[in-house]
Amino acid sequence: MTSPGSESSAETGDMVSNTPKPDLREQAWAKGLYPRPLNEGRSRNMRANRRSNTKPEVALRSALHALGYRYRKDLRLDLPDGVRVRPDIVFTARKVAVFVDGCFWHVCPVHGREPTTNEWYWAPKLRRNKERDRVANAALEAAGWRVVRLWEHETLPAAVDAVTEAVGPASAKHGSEATTTD
Repeated sequence: MTSPGSESSAETGDMVSNTPKPDLREQAWAKGLYPRPLNEGRSRNMRANRRSNTKPEVALRSALHALGYRYRKDLRLDLPDGVRVRPDIVFTARKVAVFVDGCFWHVCPVHGREPTTNEWYWAPKLRRNKERDRVANAALEAAGWRVVRLWEHETLPAAVDAVTEAVGPASAKHGSEATTTD
């Protein structure tokens, strides 16, 4: 027996609703969970933001690889205190975690700025990002890891220098270190 507004599927016996379900995004907007985009262009721009493989991150990885460094990318680390962290670049044997942080998302002191539109949503979100960064740094350091945080606006040579200083020399088996005989 079917109820009004629904019909039974002959093949499966499942109830199928004739009324369209509202989009999950529409439901979230109605509940005030996050703001409706100002326009389709802004929405498309925000959807294009990546969590990993950003241009600064890829450039840094390429430069490190060219120098003979080998690493894991976007590796989830489950730390002893229950914190899960996903650094952009991980040197597992040397216990170095590298993050390439975006100026907007992590509130860069040079380029970060307070949002002027939908600040009720963005201000707490950006505060949570900063707090999550602090928790991740503390958990990694407590577990014996070295943490390197770089801003997306840093020059590639400066970023490479910061990482190589924390990691140490590249492995000789990849041919990046010059060998000399006395």
